[in-house]
Amino acid sequence: MSLILDAGAFIAVERGDRDIIALVKRERLAERSPLTHGGVVGQIWRGGAGRQAGVARLLAGVDIKPLDETLGKRAGVLLGQGGGMDAIDAALVCLASDGDELLTSDPADLRDLAQAAGVHIDLIPV
Repeated sequence: MSLILDAGAFIAVERGDRDIIALVKRERLAERSPLTHGGVVGQIWRGGAGRQAGVARLLAGVDIKPLDETLGKRAGVLLGQGGGMDAIDAALVCLASDGDELLTSDPADLRDLAQAAGVHIDLIPV
């Protein structure tokens, strides 16, 4: 099982959301790294100073997959199947496996993408 983070999860950490921080700590205690991709980092990264200090610490322990040609193509195919418009969200779903948890500020769109991908994930709203 993996914990996958969208931009909303990082923003929640930036705001000090204790529930989200606890989920990330649970992963670390289980010696697992939360997962995201470089496109999400581009959405949330503004330099790591000030309020983003928590985001910088979180990123240090996250497995960040490249949003490369292969993942991009998979995301594009998924968008074609699911009728979505957001390649960043589609790429997150492409990283997921059955039983994974995905922290998201956009559960409706991700639910549609997960259904189109045929992957059974738990969407946790942030």
